[in-house]
Amino acid sequence: MEIIYDPAEMQKRALTARREGHRIAFVPTMGFFHEGHISLMRKGRALGDLLVVSNFVNPMQFGPAEDLDAYPRDFERDCTMAREAGVDIMFAPRRDSMYPRGFRTFVEVGEWGTRLCGMTRPTHFRGVTTIVAKLFNIVQPDAVIMGWKDAQQFLILRRMVEDLNMPIEMIGVETMREADGLAMSSRNRYLTAGERAEAPAIYRSLCEARSMIEKGERRADVIMKHIQKTMAGLQHGRIDYSEAVSMSSIEPLSEIQPGDTLIATAVFFGKARLIDNIRC
Repeated sequence: MEIIYDPAEMQKRALTARREGHRIAFVPTMGFFHEGHISLMRKGRALGDLLVVSNFVNPMQFGPAEDLDAYPRDFERDCTMAREAGVDIMFAPRRDSMYPRGFRTFVEVGEWGTRLCGMTRPTHFRGVTTIVAKLFNIVQPDAVIMGWKDAQQFLILRRMVEDLNMPIEMIGVETMREADGLAMSSRNRYLTAGERAEAPAIYRSLCEARSMIEKGERRADVIMKHIQKTMAGLQHGRIDYSEAVSMSSIEPLSEIQPGDTLIATAVFFGKARLIDNIRC
């Protein structure tokens, strides 16, 4: 596996690969890999001649009171795991090479970035879309592989690709989970023993919501109240939001629309903010 730090060098390699007819698969990450990341890399390995993984903790998507400095990092471990997954290039740019002095250009997707996670993280998705647009320009991917755990992020980026006519195939991969159902996340390491014991309730409540829908319940408020009641009983958890929205518009739903419904929730456990969702 080759490690490239310079954006210009990475772009040159990508453009050369494309001229030679190679298909580039790309997995954008913030590092500190777990099995969820590896599942994305395996998918990318099957889809591309050249598999590129980025490893960049993007400061623009963190708010002033969020965990940028404390965000877990282990670059050597990440490189070992990426090599074992068959990655060809690890792109690990420095912060000042991605955001040089005088940087002032941003990408936004309007109201889509103000809902769900955007309600309490108002600048988050502007940071996500801006860095990902830059990464797409640098890596020149044919296919981008991302996880459905960050469903709002995936939908926003897919919309950006469509709106800006980017010739990229966006591929979503199902969430990897621990044995008890907790979605794998780099932030799980923040959990205390008591918080970790309660955290699987997030997915359990979503599974109960899916069961209600499968039994015929279509009233979104009834389903959301069930999730909120489950979270209210936790000793360590505090719900940030829980909402049913349309996957095609991210508009709140009063009635479940089979095939176009995302039920998403975010819960604080101590200093960790955990997100999860189901699609119905």
